[in-house]
Amino acid sequence: MYTKDSPKTYMGFDFGSKYLGIALGQTITGTAQPLTTLKMLDEKPNWQLLDRLVQEWQPDGFIVGLALQPDGKHSKTSIQAKHFGESLQQRYQKPVYFIEERLTSVAARETIRDKARPSRHNKAEIDRISAAIILESWLNSIAYERSS
Repeated sequence: MYTKDSPKTYMGFDFGSKYLGIALGQTITGTAQPLTTLKMLDEKPNWQLLDRLVQEWQPDGFIVGLALQPDGKHSKTSIQAKHFGESLQQRYQKPVYFIEERLTSVAARETIRDKARPSRHNKAEIDRISAAIILESWLNSIAYERSS
């Protein structure tokens, strides 16, 4: 469970069938930054590369976005993301938190557009920016809970 006693670092994920967007964020600043995007291997994460990132950054926990359907029900991707989160917890023995993330890809495209990038959006870039938006949304929600 999250505690407000000390600053923590979290790794956030935008799970997709082709790419896994990854971001890092800190509770002390309440912000997240895109880190990288990993190509999925037959709709599964590249655990070898993920192991290296977790070893390098030593996150205190993980935030996984769930792309629910408009009616709030799970989609195929959200079910896969849930399984991915469970695997993260078992593999690294760190807490995993889930957050609904239906519109993060739209927000990521807007972020790229606002930075005056070319109109051809790179899917890998969108996924890592989406991961940062997912993580920052979660960081904002825990900051709100702490202040209430």
